[in-house]
Amino acid sequence: MTDTNALVLAGIGKQFTLHVQGGVVLPVLSGIDLAVAPGECVALNGPSGAGKSSLLRLVYGNYRAQAGSIRVGHRGGWVDVATASAQTILELRRHTLGYVSQFLRVIPRVPAIDVVAEPARAVGQSAAEAEHRAERLLSRLRIPERLWSLPPATFSGGEQQRINLARGFVVDFPVLLLDEPTAALDADNRRTVVALIGEAKARGAAVLGIFHDGEVRDAVADRVFAMRPPALAA
Repeated sequence: MTDTNALVLAGIGKQFTLHVQGGVVLPVLSGIDLAVAPGECVALNGPSGAGKSSLLRLVYGNYRAQAGSIRVGHRGGWVDVATASAQTILELRRHTLGYVSQFLRVIPRVPAIDVVAEPARAVGQSAAEAEHRAERLLSRLRIPERLWSLPPATFSGGEQQRINLARGFVVDFPVLLLDEPTAALDADNRRTVVALIGEAKARGAAVLGIFHDGEVRDAVADRVFAMRPPALAA
């Protein structure tokens, strides 16, 4: 693991304490070491309960690691998400870390095009450029123009997922975290997402993702990182 990587995880450990069950401790991750280079896509693979989504949330700063470090290359330096302040994590998300979760956080009354354009405006793009980038992605992901001015709360699950994807790709993030990005999509939109991931890799993005669709995983992943629940680890 060298400084040529964009993302370096070392000795990651995480457990949850189930207070409603008498303080039972549930181990989720233990001793995870992983590095992702610019232009590389690493697919997390393993059974349900192996901690794949939890690992992405740790990298994004939604959870705190209880052991190890999560170093992200950021503006010429390094940020350890495991110890960073909330303010630093927000800065990291604004400029460096893109994240497409399985579900869109629906924002009431905000039009879809503004939901998609918001991350681009947040990094200093003009309103016109941000809207233009949003329009291109909405078109590529086959969201009809008649829906652009409507809030995504009114959309189907597949349409909401495509809004989520457009929002995740509207900025050229150096590191992309993708949690089952094609789960609710038809074949044409899956191919579009594969193309978007390929374009992100070509510009040097480091991609860490979960792809339960084997064809999609084979098309985008340069390497597979196998995970098992800690209780099953040797």
